[in-house]
Amino acid sequence: MYDEHVPVLISGGSLVGLSTAVFLAWHGVTPLLVERHEDTSIYARAWGVNPRTMELYRSVGLEPAIRAAQRRLEGRQRTSGILRAESLAGEEHEWFEMPYLHGVFEDSSPVSPTGWAPCPQDKLEPLLRARAVELGADVRFGVRLVSFEQDGDGVTAVLEERRTGARRTVRAGYLVGCDGNASQVRQALGIPTGGIGTMVHNMAILFRADLTEALRGRAFMHCQVMNEDVMGVLGTDGERWQLDAMYFPGGEQEEFTEERCVALVRAAVGVPDLEVEILGRLPWELAARVAASLGSGRVFLAGDSARVHPPTGGFGANTGVQDAHNLAWKLAYVLAGRAGPGLLRTYEAERLPVGRFTVDQAVARSLDRFKNPAVGDVAAVPITDDLTVMMGYRYRSAAVLPEPGEQWPRDGDQDVGDYDIGDYDDVNAPSGRPGTRAPHVVLDSGVSTLDLLGKDLTLLAGGDGTPWADAAARAAGRRGLPLDTHLITDEPWAKAYGVSSRGAVLVRPDGFIAWRAERDAPPGSDREGILADVLDSVLGRVLGRVLGRVATGATSTRR
Repeated sequence: MYDEHVPVLISGGSLVGLSTAVFLAWHGVTPLLVERHEDTSIYARAWGVNPRTMELYRSVGLEPAIRAAQRRLEGRQRTSGILRAESLAGEEHEWFEMPYLHGVFEDSSPVSPTGWAPCPQDKLEPLLRARAVELGADVRFGVRLVSFEQDGDGVTAVLEERRTGARRTVRAGYLVGCDGNASQVRQALGIPTGGIGTMVHNMAILFRADLTEALRGRAFMHCQVMNEDVMGVLGTDGERWQLDAMYFPGGEQEEFTEERCVALVRAAVGVPDLEVEILGRLPWELAARVAASLGSGRVFLAGDSARVHPPTGGFGANTGVQDAHNLAWKLAYVLAGRAGPGLLRTYEAERLPVGRFTVDQAVARSLDRFKNPAVGDVAAVPITDDLTVMMGYRYRSAAVLPEPGEQWPRDGDQDVGDYDIGDYDDVNAPSGRPGTRAPHVVLDSGVSTLDLLGKDLTLLAGGDGTPWADAAARAAGRRGLPLDTHLITDEPWAKAYGVSSRGAVLVRPDGFIAWRAERDAPPGSDREGILADVLDSVLGRVLGRVLGRVATGATSTRR
């Protein structure tokens, strides 16, 4: 009946789809990814990988390759890396120096073991594809998802090879739609989107030209050009240039012939006789939309399938990659029998509010930098600094245990997509609260606390927290759960995580704190029982206590 069986089918092979394949394969799941295009993108979209996303890529061994492929921003530049000018060769208007902006060139070492990587999409996607295949993922380009149906046990999908038209029927445990803003998967599920909608229409014009003279020794992430002939953004991947030129559908000059593209490039550069080789053109919308839900049943949405951001802030692709990382470990744990299916419901509970907040922040930045007549009078939310948007959010879901005095909303109490700015931490002064990203602290050994975290659950305890560490190892071992434990004697760690030397935190595979004991348990307490309940609750095992057992390698080390 079926031509093949796979645990997870991924529709879409752009940044988010490929990242989903990498993260799943890293967790030992062999996904099948299909992408209708024959190859990865040639366009330099998604210009930068932010520090939080780099932490995720670092965890799966991709940081060296990304650093080797990133742009070399050599020359005079400002912190933001964003220039506004009449044209590249013309008068400079300003360099953006917004108080909320943490730029490409800024040192993020106080809050992260890594930092920004100016690696555009056309350079990053091949690295992700190669890593996914290296880890065991089945990646097929030139294959499209024709249709799918789901039932209580899985998803049946029809795939088609674009060159031959040959079709195959695949049975998957789960389907992840990473197929872009016009997502076929989202439409098939009947999930609507809301938001401002289209703000600006752009034509991405990929070209090659010698811009040495016009650059005048400057380096930037991108240059916004504005003159009577063109409004748009210039950027480069280090080898080729791209002009994203604004246009209005229905206008007299909507047709982008080769001659018109050359004229637009010359106007943007400010050199009337510039020799230009046009390599490609692609229309795209600057828009703000958020899906009402992140999936249904065994089908999930991630990245642009779930939301579309204005590019201001560089949040779009980065937020999508973080979707993929959140979903991948949960799918892996459920497929391995380590967690109950309820764990998958926490994907929407956690990522939908983050997505709405991030889109609102991208819109606010767009309206702050550009007075867009197409949008009208839109009341933007207050702007929060970039680092807080990237990594300061807090999850409130069944996969996080609230502390005494806290209570998470139950189903029906509020819209799962609601967010409260009070849920966000200042990443420069982390709280260590459950639901927040585990803070980066450089230990005396020179190792970051984030580098202690692996693909499994991790218990971090103070120097006198051996009772918690031993109890955690026993509780996990009896449940067939892999768990690492580390005892940390460094005082800065205890302060950042909000615990005493006898306290402990349980960190999920995605680097978020699931539970915290600020100090030792009261005398006579059953620590193992406490941690058994914590594990069962976080992993959705409370009712079924999980079917099947998995070999474990629980360890304990002192640092």
